[in-house]
Amino acid sequence: MSSAALRARVLHAVSRSADVPRKGLTTGHFRGINSNAFRSPQSRRFRHSTLARCSTAAAMPSDVADSILKTAEEYPMLIDGKLRQGSAGTSPVVNPATEQPFAHVPSAGMEDLNDAVVAAKRAFPLWSKLDYDEKVTYLEKFAEELKKDAETIATLLTKEQGKPYASALAEVKASVDRIATVSTLGPLQPEVLHEDEKTRTEVHRVPRGVAAAITPWNFPVLIAASKAASALLSGNTVVIKPSPFTPLSTLAMGKAAERAGLPAGVLNIVAGGDDLGKALAEHDDVRHISFTGSVATGKKVMATAAAGLKRVTLELGGNDAAIVLDDVDIEPASRKIFQASMANTGQVCTAIKRLYVHEKVFDPLIEALVTHAKNARVGDGLTKGVTHGPLNNKMQYDIVTTLLDDAKDQGAKVLCGGSAPEGPGYFFPPTLVTGVKEGVRLVDEEQFGPVLPVMPFSDIDDAVDRANASPFGLGGSVWTSDPERGAEIASRLETGVTWVNAHITGDFAGKPPPFGGAKMSGIGREHGRAGLEEYTDLKTIRVAKKL
Repeated sequence: MSSAALRARVLHAVSRSADVPRKGLTTGHFRGINSNAFRSPQSRRFRHSTLARCSTAAAMPSDVADSILKTAEEYPMLIDGKLRQGSAGTSPVVNPATEQPFAHVPSAGMEDLNDAVVAAKRAFPLWSKLDYDEKVTYLEKFAEELKKDAETIATLLTKEQGKPYASALAEVKASVDRIATVSTLGPLQPEVLHEDEKTRTEVHRVPRGVAAAITPWNFPVLIAASKAASALLSGNTVVIKPSPFTPLSTLAMGKAAERAGLPAGVLNIVAGGDDLGKALAEHDDVRHISFTGSVATGKKVMATAAAGLKRVTLELGGNDAAIVLDDVDIEPASRKIFQASMANTGQVCTAIKRLYVHEKVFDPLIEALVTHAKNARVGDGLTKGVTHGPLNNKMQYDIVTTLLDDAKDQGAKVLCGGSAPEGPGYFFPPTLVTGVKEGVRLVDEEQFGPVLPVMPFSDIDDAVDRANASPFGLGGSVWTSDPERGAEIASRLETGVTWVNAHITGDFAGKPPPFGGAKMSGIGREHGRAGLEEYTDLKTIRVAKKL
């Protein structure tokens, strides 16, 4: 099959499910929270979760757990420098390990939302004129307060998102580090393009105004911190709207910001469902929308932005391919590939979601991956030793199981995993699948879960064509003992970021690079200096020195 025909087949397959939301703001599935999430645990028809071997995962401090249970409803919104409840009542937050609500959060009404945006607009003139070092000082105070609350926020994050406590704590700490990193990237100085005795031409980066940050449920703290830091330090003011699935940890960030003494209106955090996110994107005073989530919802955000010619940054879905060459060192490669495909139970935008392996090393690599999968420990993220928590919500659980069932109907072979444990919780074990190819939904679509299709190849040009025959283009990787050969092949992948002998890692030496997708995986860039510039407009000033 030609690469053009292959690409056409994949595009057709993806279009069948383009409207299925995967993460972040969803498309009308719920108001506050999906009512399907409250189905009785007794209705689950699977076996109880089995725990394999111990890992180094940390346990949640018991005193923190008790405190969370008592105070889960005490996380108000941050609007105009003040903590307040929502005028639309409250919404439940479900623990994906139990399928039961464990807390309620305030729900913002349209009045609350308008107050937040108006406050941000009112704060913008002074904040945008503030010296860069003064902005950094405020952000440093915010990061300090966030660090003080790290264990509490991590516990909230585990309970609402599902990830193991150690991973949640690492996310909060990474958020603190991200703020510090962004602070080193500015200020954005004017550039003098030309100057002589008659004229001078300067190009300035100027902030836009109110930025709306709509964040997903897979890494709610880190993504909110990253968007806020870049937008604030480039001179904008911000309104954050977290996913209804994971609002608590973001609201907890608001308490840290309030204690840090950020000027009123500079950073606002509101909670609510789809209608709130849509209203935020539509608000006349919002000039930039930064959204992380599904392609389907990203298109809706872009359409909304078009009406007001708002600027957008979209970090959308991915179907990352990894290509393993015939000279690879099996042991380290298998360990890293397993981690890059199954981290956060596969709920990572840049996770490996398709694996192409040279036929010479296909069997030994599969054997090593199966061993890693069988050693995983699936369970409640608050249980010591658990390495993989549940999927975050019923909707995502259904997507994963539907794609796997479809693959099995088309002859796929499940090497390990493949069925959920009995009892409550959206648990699903690491699953490896062979016997599939392009045209099967599990290969063509983004599963966003712990199910990895593994496919052999014999010709590297064929592997590259198959990897590129996708409407997505977020990340990709090449695995080899020859890094220069790997870099050459990596340059041929149609992605926003490509790794050699790594994947998903943010461990870059030197200055942080920009991050974003090609094709349908996004518009614009986050992180690095480009992420700071993303929230600005170019302004040219031409000075005639004499009349």
